[in-house]
Formats: sequence, structure tokens, C-alpha cells
Amino acid sequence: MTAGARVCEGGRVNQDWECRVAAAWARFDDYSESEAPAFRAVIDALVAELPADSPVGPFEQACAWDSTGHSDRAVPLYREALARGLDGYRGRRTKIQLASSLRNTGQPEEGVKLLTPELDAPSDELDDAVRACLALCLSGLGRDREGLSLVLGALAPHLPRYQRSMANYARLLVSPEG
Repeated sequence: MTAGARVCEGGRVNQDWECRVAAAWARFDDYSESEAPAFRAVIDALVAELPADSPVGPFEQACAWDSTGHSDRAVPLYREALARGLDGYRGRRTKIQLASSLRNTGQPEEGVKLLTPELDAPSDELDDAVRACLALCLSGLGRDREGLSLVLGALAPHLPRYQRSMANYARLLVSPEG
């Protein structure tokens, strides 16, 4: 491996490239709504530097479409990133964001199917995001009590007090005695 390169989810990615992508996203809020195509062009130019079969490329492009209000354009790109083998942290982010986009495009049941297995995945900082997005998908299916249970369960450990009570309330929302 050459100096400055590292193995990243989805293959070899240059650290400089990662820094430039992070910098582009850090400037995202500097773009007005009418400048969304310019932001997507920045991401497209960075993606063009990746190998043609990199799963990171469609992921970054999906994020750009999603973040500029086009969930419908993001969905196929998220699917492509996963089909190309994106895994790890970016893979989990892809599943969360794909589920959200599916909900936004009227397909919450697919979002539920995608995220439910993530409840049993190894724990990381995205756990609460999984639960929040899954709760929204469940709500989109009229399963509000299940969604509220997930959100309360995710919130409970962060509270300065009442953690046990909130965790119990969350459980009771979906239990037969609740």
C-alpha cells in the first residue's frame, strides 16, 4: 500500500480523498437550495476519482441527492452501494439513510425490513439513529406504539433520571400487558 492510502470500507481510499469529502460535507450548509446542483457536482467530481466499481461512490452520491431533497434519486444509489458490498460504518449509514429515503418515497415497509435486523447488529454510535429511523418507518405503517417504544428505549439511557421507568414504559407499549 502506498503512503497516504488506507483500507477503508469498500476498498482502498486515499486519506486525502477522505479529507476532501469531509471538507465538502462540512461546507454543505454554505450552499443555498438553488446551489444544490453545484454541491452535487463537487461530490460527483470527488467520486470520479474513485475506482469505477467502488461502493463508496454511489453512497456519497446518494447522500448528496438525499441531502438536497431528492430521496427518489438517492434510493437506487444507496441500493447500488450495498449491492457493491459497502459494509462497516458506511454500510450501516447506508441502511439507515436508505430506510429514511424509502419512507420518504412511500415505501416504509421496505425501510422496516431493512432496519429491523440492525437492532441485533453489533452496537455502535448509530444505534439510536437506527431506532429513530425505524420508528418513523413503523409510524408510516400505522404502528405508532412500536415506534414510540423504540424511541423511548433509545432515549432512556441518555436521561439524567428515570432511565428505568422510561425503559419499562417503552417495553410496556409493545407487550401484551401494555
